[in-house]
Amino acid sequence: MKDRAFYGWWVVAGTFAVLCVGFGVAYCFAAFFLPLQAEFGARRGDISLIFAVAGGLYFSLGLPSGAIADRVGPRWVVAGGMALVALGAFAASQATALWHVYVGYGAGVGIGIGLAYVPSVAAVQRWFAQQRGLATGIAVAGIGVGTILAPPLAQALIDNLGWRAAYVWLGVITLATAVFAAFTLLRSPELYGQHPDGRAGAATGMAAANSGDSLAQAARTLPFWLLFAACAANAFGLFIPYVHLVPYVRDAGLSEAYGVTLIALLGIGSTVGRFAFAGLAHRVGRQRAYAAMFLGTGAAQLLWASTTDVWLLAVFATLFGAFYGGFVAMAPSVIADYFGTRALGAILGAQYASVSAGALLGPTAAGFMFDFLGSYVGTIVAGAALAFAGAGCILAAPSPATWRAARPLPAA
Repeated sequence: MKDRAFYGWWVVAGTFAVLCVGFGVAYCFAAFFLPLQAEFGARRGDISLIFAVAGGLYFSLGLPSGAIADRVGPRWVVAGGMALVALGAFAASQATALWHVYVGYGAGVGIGIGLAYVPSVAAVQRWFAQQRGLATGIAVAGIGVGTILAPPLAQALIDNLGWRAAYVWLGVITLATAVFAAFTLLRSPELYGQHPDGRAGAATGMAAANSGDSLAQAARTLPFWLLFAACAANAFGLFIPYVHLVPYVRDAGLSEAYGVTLIALLGIGSTVGRFAFAGLAHRVGRQRAYAAMFLGTGAAQLLWASTTDVWLLAVFATLFGAFYGGFVAMAPSVIADYFGTRALGAILGAQYASVSAGALLGPTAAGFMFDFLGSYVGTIVAGAALAFAGAGCILAAPSPATWRAARPLPAA
């Protein structure tokens, strides 16, 4: 029996908006890279560290924010996080020293997204069971759309108003999103007399809503740590393009505007990848498809390391974005396949904490290696090798169905 006026798709819409704006603000950093370097006379490693601080924070805070949202619901946790992103952008706009940008953009945006990301994605998982993959794909497509829209918008604002005013306008947009999140991100269907997917009986089998492992139970299993290691390895190279693609392009004699266009192509590929690989997951299973996303990001990085050609860089950006998008879309569902949704916010947060080290180290290493060696190639190749290692970790895990059959899902 279908629920009347099923609310789950509003939760998807709220999550889409949060991820679109939050990650749009994060991933348009490349547009600010050279203006900040010129403003403060800094090295590339110093500027890279701004994004690295933000990335390290928003992934490392997934565990506490997910656990808090599991207890109190996602609405005010996510809205508060988006408000912090806005305050961080406002603070960065007033910076008179580089450390002010570390505090404003690095800490403000990092902590804000850390509060918003995992709780919003976990909320979608609770509202859907059989349609979880589709709903998650639509919701996390917000990251790709934000990556398409925000870098050109930021570049246009910088060109016409300067980088300080650009941060102010990004803060205003983020505040409006915080209000929308507060109205749309409801906790779970059962609290509102509804059912996952909008149908009674939809949540059956291993993905049943509100069943599964606690974080402590999950953390005592081999699949948890194999997935953790995979994400940690992949993350090293995952964020380097979002920071260094614009200066890389300028070093190759191309325009900064083309670099920003490549960032937008990353977003286009990311948006497409969240849906294009759904068929692959149905044919070969989510676990193998998930591993393929890691292999794809590694292969794309090898292409990037080997070229400065205009068209091949566009191919790289599109492919890298597509595999990155597939990775982000599949991760929550793969984790739910193994551990259920009882404590999914906390488990997702713990898994995403593994990404924080890569987000902190990868872009920073690329910046300082360029400062010392005058090249990004070694760091990019290292990112590719680690992505391949991550794929191996995923394939080493037992399949979710086999594993769950041997180890029944704990009761809620």
